[in-house]
Amino acid sequence: MPLRSDHSPLHHQEDHWIPLSDLMTGLMMFFMLLAVSYMLKVEADARKVRQIAVLYDQLRTDLYNDLEAEFKGDLDRWGAELDRDLTVRFKEPDVLFDTGSSAIKPRFRRILDDFFPRYVAILRSDKYRDSIQEIRIEGHTSSAWANQSSADDAYFRNMELSQTRTRSTLQYVLALPTVQTESSWLRHFLTANGLSSSKPIVDRDGAESSARSQRVEFRVRTDAEAKIANILRVIR
Repeated sequence: MPLRSDHSPLHHQEDHWIPLSDLMTGLMMFFMLLAVSYMLKVEADARKVRQIAVLYDQLRTDLYNDLEAEFKGDLDRWGAELDRDLTVRFKEPDVLFDTGSSAIKPRFRRILDDFFPRYVAILRSDKYRDSIQEIRIEGHTSSAWANQSSADDAYFRNMELSQTRTRSTLQYVLALPTVQTESSWLRHFLTANGLSSSKPIVDRDGAESSARSQRVEFRVRTDAEAKIANILRVIR
């Protein structure tokens, strides 16, 4: 019986099959390593987000507790409230401004004299000052405006009014003698934002509460929000 030649077609097929299988195995390992590397990166990024989120939540909790401890005896008499989102809301329009006016009423001036230096002292403390990104003074109005023929007219007139009111409040608190040592820091972080009727407060039935919608709010934004946003952009 004749022996099979080493140069037979079968032998050539085996010679080519062995390196091809090695190539496929190598490619499979390469893609597995890529997948594992990607999963590890995603997990590492997720850990960063979780760590910052924990720190962010702790920072907000601590700041809320410190603000609440400082002002809990004053909020009711000021006609104000403190929300968990770190908003200090002055909510009695009769105390703040006359209708259609941006001149701060005397009682609100006295409230700001008392409130603002203590507020700045907390935010400017070693515990929080490196985490503050913005201190916003926000002015809000109801959606109504007397003798206006359209909702758009009322909105834009209220926008102008809310902007002048927040600017008046900003100018007043920056001029307080009790915060002059912090004036440079405040000019960097303190902003005035008139929002017209864009964020009305509604009753349980969904109807706008005109009186409650007219308010001035002091809000704090921290840098943790920006850090989380940056990490999320990298992950995407």
